[in-house]
Amino acid sequence: MMHGQSQPAHGQPMMHGQPMMPGQPMPGRPPVQARVYAQPRFAPTVTQEMRVRAGMQAPQQVVTETPWTGAVRKAQPETAPDSTGNIIRLVAAVLVLGILLVGLGGLALLGGLSFGARLFALIGLSAIPLVGIISYVLWLDRWKPQPKLILGICLLWGAVAAVILTLGFSLVGDIALYLVGINGVPDVIGAVIQAPILEESTKTVLLLVIVLAARRYFEGPLDGLVYGALIGAGFAFTENILYLGQSWNDGQLDALKWTFLLRCIGSPLLHTTFSTCAGVSIGFAARKWPWWSLILMWLPGLVLGMVLHGFWNASMSLFSLIGPLIQIIGLIVISVILSAAWVTLGLVLRRSERIHTQNMLGDYANSGWLTHAEVDMLGTWKGRKNGRQWAKSFPGGKDEMKTMIRTSGKLSTTRMRVLAGIGGDQERKIERAELQQFADARDRLLAASKRTVR
Repeated sequence: MMHGQSQPAHGQPMMHGQPMMPGQPMPGRPPVQARVYAQPRFAPTVTQEMRVRAGMQAPQQVVTETPWTGAVRKAQPETAPDSTGNIIRLVAAVLVLGILLVGLGGLALLGGLSFGARLFALIGLSAIPLVGIISYVLWLDRWKPQPKLILGICLLWGAVAAVILTLGFSLVGDIALYLVGINGVPDVIGAVIQAPILEESTKTVLLLVIVLAARRYFEGPLDGLVYGALIGAGFAFTENILYLGQSWNDGQLDALKWTFLLRCIGSPLLHTTFSTCAGVSIGFAARKWPWWSLILMWLPGLVLGMVLHGFWNASMSLFSLIGPLIQIIGLIVISVILSAAWVTLGLVLRRSERIHTQNMLGDYANSGWLTHAEVDMLGTWKGRKNGRQWAKSFPGGKDEMKTMIRTSGKLSTTRMRVLAGIGGDQERKIERAELQQFADARDRLLAASKRTVR
């Protein structure tokens, strides 16, 4: 809606520069063929009433055909070559880096090096699971990448701030108990109750800060999984260094070996899984609900993370009483179950995010801003890849295609916020600016392709 324009009566589309229903023809213009797009399972339902209430300003010129989509289809091969090449290269790079780090750590263990070299080795050993987690999380985040600054803040918060806060609150608690005559917390209570409460609270409080301060970049459960996973991975990285360093300083090389195998190899995704719970629960509310609901939705995910954390610590303590073999088997079984659940959740939410993008872009196609062919191209992995390959065949085309892909992701976020009534008139201004940005990139892309053909 244009700034300063009056709101239409409920359910009434508006014409001549006013908001209109998706698919509603403008006087003197050809009608737009409307299409119903599938709604993802893990996203808030968008009703027709929401679309009527939000409305949409019609474009000056309805887009009825888009030559670039047809050109992409003609240019693409029958089978996409090297479709798994990037994944294979990524896995190979991770494996090579892991082997190098293990080799450096082994040399340091055998050579009795100085403190600096030992610290480097500990960092290398602890970084092995961290590299794998970051690689998977960035792969999940490829569809609609979040700002690298926020991703870095999440990682550093988990690795530094959350660890310091946990140790600080734990120390304050011990002092308070000492003042009332209690000499510390029993180990079992500390592991099963105190540690989960303190660690999950200090880790995931950053998620609240992000969603309240930068909600545009925390737009759904996949964003919450990405942020929460990086926080947990950072926390586990520092914690692994502390545990490995303690075993090394005590001269217990066997203990160091088993600590590395149990924590870095046998259960690398635990903290990642625990902190993901709060991120996903906040993400479900971030797309549609008011700001105060985001705080409330932090609690169920926080509690679930605490329960899983406490269950893990309790299980390990119980299994250790039975015997080391049972402890190892129990660790592997529980770790595999939790890790598989986390990996699967990421895949499901990633697919849901793609469908959600198509659903939101469909509103623009039904109103004439885009064509349905463009939604099909920009709303699928294959379409985006083929579009980039076609566009790079002429000067400047690749950059324009990247702009269109990036802007289409922004538009899906903006459209959901408009439908949910978040942001008011400012959000509608952002929507119009992004639509213009997309249209300009499309015009430049077509102009460049025509110059190349001539």
